[in-house]
Amino acid sequence: MDLDFYKKQAIQKQKEHKKFLDGLKKKPPKNLDYIVQETHDEVFDEIDCLQCANCCKTTGPLYTEKDIERIAKHLRMKSADFEAKFLRVDEDNDKVLQNLPCYFLNSDNTCSIYEVRPKACREYPHTDRKKIYQINNLMLKNTVICPAAFEFVEKMMKNITK
Repeated sequence: MDLDFYKKQAIQKQKEHKKFLDGLKKKPPKNLDYIVQETHDEVFDEIDCLQCANCCKTTGPLYTEKDIERIAKHLRMKSADFEAKFLRVDEDNDKVLQNLPCYFLNSDNTCSIYEVRPKACREYPHTDRKKIYQINNLMLKNTVICPAAFEFVEKMMKNITK
């Protein structure tokens, strides 16, 4: 997977993508959630995250208290010890990873805590959510990081104008 190609394309198309997403917000089609889910499924039939894992290499998820408790328990650690070892508080006062790439990313791009991974990781790149226009800015950021998010917006542009 050519990440540089996707990143360049995403940066080149930021204005076009923003205009499209803003249009969805102003006037969402009646069946938008259905189109979103269909497009999401189509994209993930073509793209295998294990070929990329750029999200795990370049962006850290937010860790909620529930995430911390669940993962710490899984690792047989106290929550406070888990936080001290892996997390820091960022400028927005969110708990995030101390370092990237993610400590839990294996060399084959699998996740060593996949079954208990943070909510933010389970939901990324947010291409299957209802009322997708509520996260336009996040979606634009994700297109630069995630080839699937880029392809999702590209396919949505085609699927909406059908």
